[in-house]
Amino acid sequence: MANIEKAFEQGKGVLRLAPNWVPRSFCVPGRRIKLHPDDYYVLGGERGGIDERWFSSTTPAKNGPLTGEFEGLSFVVYEEDGKTEQILLSDFVNELKGRLIGNRLWDEYQSWPMYSKFFDNMGPLPHHIHHNDEKAALIGQAGKPEAYYFPPQLNNHGGDFPYTFMGIAPGTSKETIKECLENFSKGDNKITNYSQAYRLEPGTGWDVPPGLLHAPGSMCTYEPQKASDVFAMYQSLVNEAIIDEELLWKGLPEDQRGNYDGLMDIIDWDLNVDPNMMQNRFMAPIPVKDEAEMEAEGYSEKWICYKSEAFSAKELTVFPGQKVLIKDAAAYGLIMMQGYGKLNDWPIETPSLIRYGQLTYDEYFVSEEAAVNGVWIENHSKVDPIVMLKHFGPNNPDLVIKK
Repeated sequence: MANIEKAFEQGKGVLRLAPNWVPRSFCVPGRRIKLHPDDYYVLGGERGGIDERWFSSTTPAKNGPLTGEFEGLSFVVYEEDGKTEQILLSDFVNELKGRLIGNRLWDEYQSWPMYSKFFDNMGPLPHHIHHNDEKAALIGQAGKPEAYYFPPQLNNHGGDFPYTFMGIAPGTSKETIKECLENFSKGDNKITNYSQAYRLEPGTGWDVPPGLLHAPGSMCTYEPQKASDVFAMYQSLVNEAIIDEELLWKGLPEDQRGNYDGLMDIIDWDLNVDPNMMQNRFMAPIPVKDEAEMEAEGYSEKWICYKSEAFSAKELTVFPGQKVLIKDAAAYGLIMMQGYGKLNDWPIETPSLIRYGQLTYDEYFVSEEAAVNGVWIENHSKVDPIVMLKHFGPNNPDLVIKK
């Protein structure tokens, strides 16, 4: 497509993306993702509030029969004859292939195999699970590892419950958890009685492999993940709200409804009862190289999600008044968290309030070639750092941290 080639050349391998808002009917928005207060329920009460913004996504949201045609899908913004146009990022990937995401990823996946998001809830989410590839294939989907990072810029308050339940308490029997699932339709099935909660700390994160039960807390969360929206809810009552039993069974084929052993099989038991959960799943930021060396060059960069082979993420800070050349070995998406300036020829800025449907200059996708050659980032503020979060696909060649 000529328009795709033109847009790719216009941005010199860097694509501007439009905000991509996603509602969840079972959630109450935490109102920290910069959407205008009038717009959190702009899609109608039956759709629920908008509590997510998806980044670099070629993955459609699975939100039931009322899901919008392009819900969850990112669009590239470009100029054509003085007009602003938009084309699906997935069309760019399919057209440009390895020129955009790199031959390494294209040859293996024929797609962009991850996306990231903000999810932002006033209260906790239900204890739920994501399938591995084998279990997800039974319902025609891919498995879903994910990870969390809690950006300080979006967490001036922690919401109603800034603690996340992880796994199943060691010593719990399988029969006990199965009984909780069998009691799902009886009100509160009390499954988190048999889990452990961890207090969430801004500027840190958690690794969440498939098969691990988890009930995310109420901090606004940056969440890189594999390109899938598969899940099943295993908790029936959260914050005095009843969870629809359909969400318990959505992770199994339709003819398996009522098969509680099938629900149990999705659980990776050893992973859930790990007595070293904090040691193995918690992630504190790690500098990508010597901090003094980076500071001398005018920036700081840290790995923030680094325990999964399916994706990784960095936090890049460019100090006030600095211009730096940043090189990466792989394509990535980015979202601005703080500050303003330029990325190559593109303006970058961090809006404080966004209307639904409004375009911004805070999200981009950087092709592998542009990443390898390096992007110039200029901070135009004398006092405010530029801070951006960068999400990468599988097996980032730069990621050499011991998992």
